[in-house]
Amino acid sequence: MENVNITKLYIKGCVLMTTVGLPEQFENWGEARRNGFLAIKKLKDEGKRVVGAYCTFTPTEIILAAGAISVGLCGVSEEPIPEAEKILPRNLCPMVKSSYGHAITDTCPYFYFSDIVAAETTCDGKKKMYEQMAKVKPTHIMHLPNLVDEAGIKLWAGEIKRFKERLEEFYGITITEDDIRAAIKDKNEERALLMEYFKLGALNPPPMSGMDIHRVLYQTQFKFDRPAMKAELRKLIDDIKADYASKEHEKTNRPRILITGSPIAGAINKIAPAIEEAGGDVVVYENCGGPRSNRWLVDEENPDVYEAIAEAYLKIGCSCMMNNDRRIELLDELIDEFQIDGVIDISLTACHTFTVESARIKEFVTKEKGISFLALETDYSQSDSEQLKTRFEAFIEML
Repeated sequence: MENVNITKLYIKGCVLMTTVGLPEQFENWGEARRNGFLAIKKLKDEGKRVVGAYCTFTPTEIILAAGAISVGLCGVSEEPIPEAEKILPRNLCPMVKSSYGHAITDTCPYFYFSDIVAAETTCDGKKKMYEQMAKVKPTHIMHLPNLVDEAGIKLWAGEIKRFKERLEEFYGITITEDDIRAAIKDKNEERALLMEYFKLGALNPPPMSGMDIHRVLYQTQFKFDRPAMKAELRKLIDDIKADYASKEHEKTNRPRILITGSPIAGAINKIAPAIEEAGGDVVVYENCGGPRSNRWLVDEENPDVYEAIAEAYLKIGCSCMMNNDRRIELLDELIDEFQIDGVIDISLTACHTFTVESARIKEFVTKEKGISFLALETDYSQSDSEQLKTRFEAFIEML
């Protein structure tokens, strides 16, 4: 590994979630991405394999089975966007521009230290970004089906196997089906823990804020010692339960909010706190990384490991899929389980699939579930922060 200015990467790379005023049990999670900057360099210096990914459709089990570290690369900062816009159009999704900007400016340590990038074909913006990104980093394209049916599952299972073969060739290793089965079990344990954590938000009053929920689900991916990460998740859940049980609680009348829509890590700091300052409680997210991608486990009994992984991942209710009934089914469950009073649908600028699907989500939420709905479009800048606050205040007051 060549000598790298880790200080530059540490300071400039990938905006961090704020840790100011964290409850004690969340402090370790607030530091996860920050500490990960230095940890990933140390692991690379030790010769560890690192595979970068941009989507929850990426089959992490194959990366783990290769003895590699899986790390999320989605850009969450507006800082590198001007550099990206020298090649990419301005009217493109901020996550795509941020991700590409970090890649070409060497300001995200996780991209810098990734050996290869797993690139799934979810949206047009990312597909065209991958064409440019392949010029600076080995990039493996995975062709995601547009429909979830028998043919789609077969196609995705084939793509997962092809990904396995690419990693074998790239690293000069052999990945056995037993390796994959062990990785399936490992990842299932993580999913089950995350779902147990998310479900704490169903309590009234909720034991954690919307930022606490997002911080943990987001920063799990930057804890690279997997047994330690799962042990920490277990302890966090147990500590919250014990603390909650030790106190008397009165139910609150604050409106309970579900946030749905695009991946919003780059905008979360101006969204969740503003909703809660306006008087609502963000109790669950139906975005990438939350229940949307952790609700369903991979079938450990299926003898065909590729089919088992494909079936589980294609249950993810992403708007890139046609006839996306799975998202409606999950929203139906979450609205009931978390006793939701209002749904806020956040679409990133130029995230066309989520923006188009918003009409269907509104119809379901307002007509079938009979609760309030608010749709907003935003980007990674702070320019609309006051406008968002005003909209959230009006929405919460109406509730």
